[in-house]
Amino acid sequence: MDSLEMTFTGSGGEALVGTLDLPPKEPETYGVMAHCFTGGRNHPATKRVAAELTARGMAVLRFDFTGLGDSGGDFAGSTFSSNVADIVRAADWLRENHGAPTMLVGHSLGGASVIPAALDVPEVAAVATIAAPASPEHVIHLFEGILDQVRSEGSAEVVLAGKRITISRDFVRDLRETGISDAARNLDRPLLILHSPEDELVELTNANGIFRAARHPKSFIALDGANHLLTKPRHARRAAQLIAAWADPYLPETFTPEID
Repeated sequence: MDSLEMTFTGSGGEALVGTLDLPPKEPETYGVMAHCFTGGRNHPATKRVAAELTARGMAVLRFDFTGLGDSGGDFAGSTFSSNVADIVRAADWLRENHGAPTMLVGHSLGGASVIPAALDVPEVAAVATIAAPASPEHVIHLFEGILDQVRSEGSAEVVLAGKRITISRDFVRDLRETGISDAARNLDRPLLILHSPEDELVELTNANGIFRAARHPKSFIALDGANHLLTKPRHARRAAQLIAAWADPYLPETFTPEID
C-alpha cells in the first residue's frame, strides 16, 4: 500500500495534515475515514480499517482533526461542529485533487461526525459508523471531573488516552447543543452502524438510537467481542471487511474483489 502525505486548510483556517492511502492499482473509488475522539489519523484502528478498505480498491483519506497529531491549530478552539466542517473540507480536497469521496467512515465521535458531514458532500453514496455515540454529548462523561473548572475558568486540562488536552467551554457547549438525530433522519443515504455489545465506553443503546433515527436503507451489525477502540487487530479488520461487503452495492464500480 502506498500513501501520500497531504495538507489542507481546515474550517478555522488551520493547516490539517492527512494521509491518503492508495490501493496497488488505480483507485476504484475514494473515501474519508474520521478517527475517534483525540485518536488521530495514526490511531491503530483508523489505520487498520483504512488499510482493509484500500486493499479492496478504495483510496482512503484519514486526517488529524484540529490540534491533534500533526495538524495545526489548538484543540481547545475546536468543537464537534468544526470537526464536521473539517470532514467536508477533507472531502473537498479529495474532489479537487483526486476524486470525490463516495463513502464516509467514522469511529466513535468521528462516527457521529460523518453523519451530518455527509449531508454536505453530495457524492457520498454510503456512510458507516463504528462505535458511534447517538449524541455527541455522550463523550462529556470522559472528562466530568473538570467540568466545574471549565465552567468557572473557561477551560481546563485533562489527560485522555495518554494525551494532555485542553477542554474549552465552547467545546462542551457545542457537544450539548449539537444533535445528530435530525442529520440521521435526513441522511437519505444507506447507513451502516457497527457496534460491539461489549463496548465499555459507548453503550450499545447508542447504536439503537442512531438506528431508530435513520431511514432505510439502514443496517446494524454487532461487533461481538470487540472493545470500543478495536485494540485487537482482528476486530478492526473485521469491521473493515463488513463495511466493504455491505457498501459494495451502493458504490460505483466494485471495490471488493477477491484478495489473494
